[in-house]
Amino acid sequence: MSNSTLPENRTQLLADLKDLIVDCLNLDDVEPSDIGDHEPLFGSGLELDSIDALELVVSLEKKYHIKIGSSEESKAALESVDSLAKLIESKAK
Repeated sequence: MSNSTLPENRTQLLADLKDLIVDCLNLDDVEPSDIGDHEPLFGSGLELDSIDALELVVSLEKKYHIKIGSSEESKAALESVDSLAKLIESKAK
């Protein structure tokens, strides 16, 4: 992965991920700042569904030049914005 796509600090990465979620999923009634770093993205959190998950994975793979492999890896990564950041950081190394 090219480090040019990865923000210089974690705070910016978290903010970028929140923007990406709102933009790619067309969450018109949600502000990026309303999404907590550890808030569940599925179920009780943003209440995203499997179509949202697929769209989000495709957007993440394009933006950060990563590959999210197994369904277990994607399930773990999509738990929260924080877990997405951890996955992206680990793939950047």
